[in-house]
Amino acid sequence: MTAGFFSPMPPARTGVADYSAALLAALRARGEVRLGEDGDVNLYHLGNNQLHGEIYRRSLAKPGVAVLHDAVLHHFLLGRLTREEYVAEFTYNYGDWHSEMAARLWDGRARSGIDQAYFRYPMLKRAVAGARTVVVHNGSAGRMAREHGARNVVEIPHLFAAPAMPPGYEVVRLREQMGVGARRFLFGVFGHLRESKRLTSVLRAFENVLVSGTDAALLVAGDFVSSDLERALEPRLGGERMIRVGYTPEEDFQRYAQAVDACINLRYPPAGETSGIAIRLMGAGKPVLLTEGEETRTFPEASCLRVASGEAEVDMLTDMMIWLARSPRDARAIGARAAAHVAREHDPVRVASAFWQVLESAR
Repeated sequence: MTAGFFSPMPPARTGVADYSAALLAALRARGEVRLGEDGDVNLYHLGNNQLHGEIYRRSLAKPGVAVLHDAVLHHFLLGRLTREEYVAEFTYNYGDWHSEMAARLWDGRARSGIDQAYFRYPMLKRAVAGARTVVVHNGSAGRMAREHGARNVVEIPHLFAAPAMPPGYEVVRLREQMGVGARRFLFGVFGHLRESKRLTSVLRAFENVLVSGTDAALLVAGDFVSSDLERALEPRLGGERMIRVGYTPEEDFQRYAQAVDACINLRYPPAGETSGIAIRLMGAGKPVLLTEGEETRTFPEASCLRVASGEAEVDMLTDMMIWLARSPRDARAIGARAAAHVAREHDPVRVASAFWQVLESAR
C-alpha cells in the first residue's frame, strides 16, 4: 500500500505543520508515504486556517482519510466563501430554514472570533460525510463529526515526538535574560494569540497574582491573529513582570518551553481541537492549565489543571497560579505525571501504527 499525505509542512507557522512532519517520519517507518502526491489512499490534514484550502478541496474531489485538527471549520469557510456561497454552505449543513440565520452570521462575521454562535455550527458536513474515515484526537471532535454525517470515526491520540532538548546552560541564560533568574516562577502562554485563548482572563488573573505578593512572571509568546485584540491588550502586555516575544521558531520555542515552570493554555469557545502546544508542554514535564471540557477529558486528573469557563474562570485561574508558584514541588510533580502520560499514550510509534491501520482499512 502507498499512502498520499497532504498537510502544511514546516516552515509554515502552524502547529499542524510540526505535527505532520513528525507523523510523516513515523509513518514512513511502516510503508511508502508520498508527500503531496496521491497514493492508494490519501490522508488529508484539515484545519481552521487558509493553509488548508487546497487540501480541503482535494479531500472533497478524491475522498480518503480526513484528520480533523479543528472540528469547527466555520471560520475557515468564512475566509474562503462569498456571501452567497456561505449561505448555501450553511443551509447544506443545517437546512434551508436556516438561511436567514446564515445571512445574519455572515453580516456579523467580524465577531466570529469570540461569538459562541460561530462555534456552535462547525459546518463539517462536506468535509466528513464523504470521507472514508475521519480521524479525531478527542471525543468532542468525534461527536461533532458524527453529528455532521461521518460514517466511520476513529479517535487517535495527538502525536508527541520528543524533541532534542536545548543545553541546560542555554535555558539558565534565557531565564536570566528575561529577568526571572532561578527562583521566580514563570508562567507561559504560547501559540497564535486569538480571542479564544482567553488572554484577557490570563492577564487579569496574573495581575491578581502580583497583588497577592506571589513571586511570579508571565511570558506571552506568539503572534496575534487579531489586530484589534493586540491593540486592546498592548498596554497591559508591558506591565510589571511581563515578558513579550513574538513568533518563536522551533529551536527558540524549545528553549522557552524548557524555561517556563508552567503553561497556561485556555481555549473558549472550544473548536474541538486538541492543543498541540498543551501536548508538547505536558510532554516536556510542565504543568499545564487547561479549559475544562470534552477536549481535555482524557487527560488524567493528576496530570494537568482544569479551569472552568464562565464566571469562575479568572478566580480559578488566579488561585491555581498562586498555588503553583508557591508550591513548586507540587508543580514539578504534576509535570512529571503529565510527561509520563504523554510518553505512554502519545508515543509516535503507537500513533503511527493506529494511523496505518486506518489507512489500510480505508484503501
